[in-house]
Amino acid sequence: MDRLTAMRVFVTVVDCGSQSAAADRLDLSRPVVSRYLAELEDWAGARLMHRTTRRLSLTPAGQETLPRCRQMLALSDELRTALTAPDDAPRGLLRVTASTSFGQAQLAAALSVFAARHPAVTVDMQLLDRTVNLVEERIDLAIRITNDLDPNLIARPISICRSVLCASPDYLRRHPAPARLDGLAQHNCLTHIYAGKSLWQFEHDGEPQSVAVSGNLSANEVTSLMAAALAGAGIAQLPTYLAAAEIRSGRLVAVLPTHRPRDMRIYAVYASRRLMSAALRALVDFLADYFSDAPAWDRQ
Repeated sequence: MDRLTAMRVFVTVVDCGSQSAAADRLDLSRPVVSRYLAELEDWAGARLMHRTTRRLSLTPAGQETLPRCRQMLALSDELRTALTAPDDAPRGLLRVTASTSFGQAQLAAALSVFAARHPAVTVDMQLLDRTVNLVEERIDLAIRITNDLDPNLIARPISICRSVLCASPDYLRRHPAPARLDGLAQHNCLTHIYAGKSLWQFEHDGEPQSVAVSGNLSANEVTSLMAAALAGAGIAQLPTYLAAAEIRSGRLVAVLPTHRPRDMRIYAVYASRRLMSAALRALVDFLADYFSDAPAWDRQ
């Protein structure tokens, strides 16, 4: 039995949800797919799937086997790439995660440039609005925006995240912009569920300030808050990596521009410095240079 092919068939069946769909994707016949699954189960000594006419589900043994098969296939692909790429070239698969807003607004473009420079590297980008466990979820690099980084993590600062208060021209016609920070109490403030939902923090003339805010809309992801601000729902505190282009276009207007929301750092976080691959080292170096502490979105 070609065990790697059997593993690839098994993984594809799981990903596609059926043997027939996997057969189409792999350009194999349905009987061949069934034979590979049966041979893999025979080799593993356990049933990996419950098969019915309506659906497939993994057995406990299948749940244990699936991530190991993915790992074996990834190693196989890396070996194949290593044999065809120059000895000193970064190569292999990198799994990278970031928030949805940063990934869509900035990271995707950066990774496209990186991939063009390093064709032997494959990047799997996962946009997740939650904190992932790098080891358990097999993530090579996480982009995190925070001022409270876990000291147990290995991290390199790659940029800075500045924010701005903003609202649409329509909202400000109906509700004139506040002249003072405490004037935000009279406005509908669009807030992030997990970051400053009821208290916004600022710096003014080098001094920290904070103000209680409230509103009728909160979200766990800032792209949604920007969409609400563009629709005229209220004042939002948005990262400039997302809002700067909208402010330049006039679709959003900065509010209280002399009061700066507290800056946060943008980190590249990884699990092990000792086991850091050439590809991961190249990516971290690239991102630090690509973004820097004077990122393009704040310079334009």
